[in-house]
Amino acid sequence: MPGFRHLLAFVALWVGAMPCKAGQGAEEQARTVVHMLEYVGVDYPAFVKNGQVLDTAEYAEQLEFAKQSIAILEALPQVDQLPDLLVHARKLQERILGKADGTEITALANALRQEVIRAYNVAVAPRKAPDLAAAAALYTAHCASCHGASGHGDGPQAASLEPAPRNFHDAEAMAVRSPFGLYNTITLGVAGTSMLAYTGLTEEERWALAFHVADLRVPADELKRGEALWKNGVGKEDFPNLTAVVTTTPEDAVKKGGADLAAVLAWLTAHPEALGSSGPSPLNLTRDRLAQALDAYKAGQPEEARRLSISAYLEGFELIETALDNVDAPLRKQTEREMMALRSQITAKAPADSVAASIGRINSLLEQADDQLSGGGLTGTAAFLGSLIILLREGLEAILVLAAILAFVLKTGRRDALKYVHAGWIGAVVLGVLTWVLASYVLTITGANRELTEGITALLAAAMLLYVGWWLHNKSNVSAWQRFVKDKVGAALGKRTLWALAGISFLAVYRELFEIILFYETLFSQAGPSSSHAVFGGIGVAAVLLVLIGGAILKYSVRLPIGPFFAVTGWMLALMAVVFSGNGVAALQEAGVFDATFVRFITVPVLGIHPTVQGLVTQACVLALVLGVVVWGRMRMAHVAAQ
Repeated sequence: MPGFRHLLAFVALWVGAMPCKAGQGAEEQARTVVHMLEYVGVDYPAFVKNGQVLDTAEYAEQLEFAKQSIAILEALPQVDQLPDLLVHARKLQERILGKADGTEITALANALRQEVIRAYNVAVAPRKAPDLAAAAALYTAHCASCHGASGHGDGPQAASLEPAPRNFHDAEAMAVRSPFGLYNTITLGVAGTSMLAYTGLTEEERWALAFHVADLRVPADELKRGEALWKNGVGKEDFPNLTAVVTTTPEDAVKKGGADLAAVLAWLTAHPEALGSSGPSPLNLTRDRLAQALDAYKAGQPEEARRLSISAYLEGFELIETALDNVDAPLRKQTEREMMALRSQITAKAPADSVAASIGRINSLLEQADDQLSGGGLTGTAAFLGSLIILLREGLEAILVLAAILAFVLKTGRRDALKYVHAGWIGAVVLGVLTWVLASYVLTITGANRELTEGITALLAAAMLLYVGWWLHNKSNVSAWQRFVKDKVGAALGKRTLWALAGISFLAVYRELFEIILFYETLFSQAGPSSSHAVFGGIGVAAVLLVLIGGAILKYSVRLPIGPFFAVTGWMLALMAVVFSGNGVAALQEAGVFDATFVRFITVPVLGIHPTVQGLVTQACVLALVLGVVVWGRMRMAHVAAQ
């Protein structure tokens, strides 16, 4: 595709001349290098054979791509891999100058392309498995008029086009095209031809088209053979995720594993849902980060080692905790404890051998977890239970607080306060939806940020619950309530108390929504399309249970007399403050803000009880504060009565 290569050359010259900054700009420039290397690997063999240049202009462009790849790499931010990348890029340029055989150049270009992708985290795969059912309709609407209904390049407009549209059944041409390369063509178009840049389609739609086109030439019996091979374990190590699939050409697969691996690649391209998300599996990510942590620790970088050990838990293992709990809860608890103990070892600057031994124990536990969770996506039962537990566990705290607050407002006849409570939880839902959009389409919310948000909001909610609980306790006897109503306290409920109610409503709901959104994103990925209905079923059942629980609390608490009502509601809010404080400290420990010193004690997450000194001491202090307020209140009332 000479037109597109001319465009790439222009982009490369422009990008190579620009200063490079870290972040998204670096990824975009690295992506340009990846694009150029893709075309060098594909097109060079067609223009140089047996040391002879068959097309001087095309050969000059291959040299230009190699030269500009070096220039852009030199301008990219420094990373550990950069010196090796430059060595390999210069070797590629040298071998092109030497008119090396096409197979050698293709191998060098493809290897360097993969190294650049890894070094600069270039996004080369969809965030989730493409919707191939929608892709067929997209192809008919946007591609069939030129490429033909079945992709033979014989559409109604094909005869009037020069050059002719690509025939997707051309085995030789398609053997060197990866889904990533096809995605690039769909995204950028081909200058000088009728192939336009389809920027009007979403990223998900362009990926879906790329997958659809990649498999048009593959017969149904070959796909069935690929499916059988995959289910028998062929290709599991070669294609651990979508990234591996989209960056592999059929020719690459044949060279690596013969016709069998090529058949597996074809089936995975036709059924990407079998792999879920584009990144490494959570357990593989955990292993990788632990290995990096050990390397950093041995290199005398304990802070970096600690950061990586935290990331190993938050970005990896924590995402499969719910699924593992369904099949082996003790294994989940043991692994979690070992990973927190590792962080404590690193903080205490234990000998490297001890740290290595600790990581070895964790890896052994991860192997057990892998065995327990093996077998592809979650079963329907596991997906249902995981979904039910996530929403019920996370929603229970919020529903208890909201029900208590609403009961208080209704009991006191202060319906004007309802707007504050509703504003709080509605605002939390709106922000929760925004969080889901950002997490799905814009940002990657890290595990550390997730835990920091949960921990801080939990502790803020605990503080507000203590304040409102104290306020309720002061009104828990009839005479105090009558005095309160008589005096109106300015405008009855003061603005400070009203905003505290709104704040609790917001924090209690948003904290849970934040965690629910991110954990369901992982659960849907693990369940896959075949079990997604079970996830929705779990959500439905949990929602019904939460409504029933909230309704019961609201109904029966409103019926209580004034004194018992305030006492019960006050104690309920105090209990939730203890729960929130324990869970808040646990979240901040998982984020690495606080150390965790384990003790022999029970673990009851629903009550915020985690067996660490820091968490238990915090809860004990909150409980002592609650009891102190109760004793002080009774002494004050006794004193007033005596007067």
